[in-house]
Amino acid sequence: MRFLITGGAGFIGSHLTRFLISEGHKVLVLDNFSTGSPGNLNSEPGTPAPEVVDGSACDRKLVDECTGRVDAVFHLAAAVGTFTIARRTIESLRTNLLGTEAVVEAACEHRIPLLLSSTSEVYGLNPKPGLTEEDDRILGSPPHSRWSYAEAKSVDETIARAHAVEHGLDVVIARLFNTVGPGQSGEYGMVIPRFARQALAGEPLTVFGDGSQIRCFCHVLDVVPALVALLRDREARGQVFNVGGSEPVRIEQLARRVVEITGSPGGIVHVPYDAFFEPGYRDTPSRIPDCSKARARIGFRPSRDLDEIIRSVVADQRAHVVSGS
Repeated sequence: MRFLITGGAGFIGSHLTRFLISEGHKVLVLDNFSTGSPGNLNSEPGTPAPEVVDGSACDRKLVDECTGRVDAVFHLAAAVGTFTIARRTIESLRTNLLGTEAVVEAACEHRIPLLLSSTSEVYGLNPKPGLTEEDDRILGSPPHSRWSYAEAKSVDETIARAHAVEHGLDVVIARLFNTVGPGQSGEYGMVIPRFARQALAGEPLTVFGDGSQIRCFCHVLDVVPALVALLRDREARGQVFNVGGSEPVRIEQLARRVVEITGSPGGIVHVPYDAFFEPGYRDTPSRIPDCSKARARIGFRPSRDLDEIIRSVVADQRAHVVSGS
């Protein structure tokens, strides 16, 4: 088959690109390289390379041209990371809203299936352990840019589902919970690669707030096959699925595990949110997914535990230090 991956040079997108090519498919990557990198798409000797188009998912004409050449679309292009959202809010909103609208309409026009990548951020402040796809969104005060990403991705989901109902679009939505692995940068706020980089540099690991926030992390090599399986499953079309890990950990505990695994002498320091974010910033106290729906539909069951995830990221960060990249 021929697949279009928007954001295909990004962290998850590049892993998905390699996975599909390894299965013998052809991949067309659309990326403007705002956070992705051409180096992420370097292929192994003897392995076919994807076709790469340098452009934005917000470019309706370009998106339509690319969509007309493929059999299915993975829409991963988005402004991501807490640092990015806080510092470039308007740009992030445009990317997440206009890009999704362009991709959804193109997939609908060409009548091909679409997987829309969404996020656990849509649940907002809902602290319920084991969030299901039907649980309520609880967002903070509208003036705070903290919630703009959750708002945009929620609208993305609404756009996609409305096209499914009104125009018959074959779309499945995957809500990702803290996907982590080799190739991910901590530059935009992702916590494990940020901790790994700090630990390897012998710097203190910076934990925001008191570190009591609870998260679940899932290795990208467990997430990517799930995305492919969801797109392939016709019975999944029109539905939303949580995709994430099953091992809750407090951020303070996570930092200690990174220190232990790396042997870092830097220790841990706590930093108030106001040092990096706008006054009044509120973090979500708990974000634990219930992935039983994806398990029942496609057999989703992550195989890599948290220590393996940390070690893979540390090894990747160490390799970049050695290479100087």
